[in-house]
Amino acid sequence: MATPRVSFEFFPPKSLEGSFKLWETLGILAPLGPDFVSVTYGAGGTTRKLTHDAVTTIDANFGVPVAAHLTCVDATRDDTLEIAAQYAEAGITQIVALRGDPPKGSERFTPHPGGFTSSVELIEALAATGKFNIRVGAYPDMHPEAASMQACVDYLKRKLDAGATSALTQFFFEAEIFFRFRDACAAAGITAPILPGILPIENWPRARRFAAGCGAVIPTWLDDAYDTAIRDGREDLLSTAICTELCTDLIEGGVEHLHFYTLNRPELTRDVCAALGVTPDVALAEVA
Repeated sequence: MATPRVSFEFFPPKSLEGSFKLWETLGILAPLGPDFVSVTYGAGGTTRKLTHDAVTTIDANFGVPVAAHLTCVDATRDDTLEIAAQYAEAGITQIVALRGDPPKGSERFTPHPGGFTSSVELIEALAATGKFNIRVGAYPDMHPEAASMQACVDYLKRKLDAGATSALTQFFFEAEIFFRFRDACAAAGITAPILPGILPIENWPRARRFAAGCGAVIPTWLDDAYDTAIRDGREDLLSTAICTELCTDLIEGGVEHLHFYTLNRPELTRDVCAALGVTPDVALAEVA
C-alpha cells in the first residue's frame, strides 16, 4: 500500500489554554510533513481575527504551508477582500473559500448587505486577484440545503470553474460514499483533485452531532459498534481501527491524499498516520 500525502485542519484558539493546545498539536503533527495545514473560520465569522493570528503564527514558526479559511458571512465584499489582501501581504497564498455557516441562532445563510452572496462569487473575486491557490468544500453525502446529490456535484463544478484548484470533502464514514461521489464528479467533467476529509472520532456523541449537522450519513453498524465500545471502555481502540480501515480502503481505491479534521486533538490522527506509514521528519520535528 502506498504511503499517502496528508494535510491537517485546526481551529483557532479562543483562550490561552487553547493556544497551548494548538501549538502542542502542531508540534506533534507538523513533523509528519503535511502538504499544508488549514485553520477554520468560526460560524458567523466569529473567529476572523483569531484565524488570522493563528495562520500567520503557524506560517512564521512551524515550517509548513498554511491555508486560511475565508467565508462570506457577516462582512462586506470590501472587508472580505481586505482580509485576503492582508493574507497575501503576509505571504499566505492558500485560501479555503467557503460560503460559511449561518451565525448562531440563524437557520439559513443570509448575505450581508454589500457582501458576497455565495461561495462562487467569493472564489471569482479571489481568483481575479491572481494571488491565491483556492480550495473549496465538497459534500460526498448530500448537503442539508441541496436538492439532490447531482446538485452538489454541479455546484462543486461551478466553484472549480470559478477559479478553485481543488476541493476538500466534508467527512464521511464509509469509503464507498467517497468513491460514488468521485465517480459522479468525473462524469460531470471535474478533473481537479478532490481530497477526502477524514474525522478521527475522539468522542462519538460529539461526532454524531457534527454528522447530523452537516448531512453525513451515519451507518447503523457504526452506532452499534460505539454503543458496545463505550460500554466496554474501548472507544479509543475502536476509533483508531475504524479510521485506519477507512483510510486504507481509500488508498486502495486510488486516493493519494488524506485531509484530517483534527479538532486540535493530535493523538488519534498521529496514531492513524503511523499505521498508514506516515512518520515524522526529523528536521521538521526540530523546527516544531
